[in-house]
Amino acid sequence: MGRPFNLEISESAEYLSKSLKKARTAFEKERLQMLWWIKTGQATQHQELSRMLGRDGSTVTRWLQKYRQGGLAKHTKLL
Repeated sequence: MGRPFNLEISESAEYLSKSLKKARTAFEKERLQMLWWIKTGQATQHQELSRMLGRDGSTVTRWLQKYRQGGLAKHTKLL
């Protein structure tokens, strides 16, 4: 069984969706997509998110840690 998330996404799903549409790089798009999936409940476990993104679990863990430490600005460098 995969690990459930212990993460609160402070941005609204609408804001993440709009930001995703404005994102210019794959770097930004992947990370915003991940946060949007978590916020909307489409991904409820770490392993599931890793599979959806096509990324190793350690990569997803690193991205989530960056978000925990600095929010969206540090995580995606959008703000």
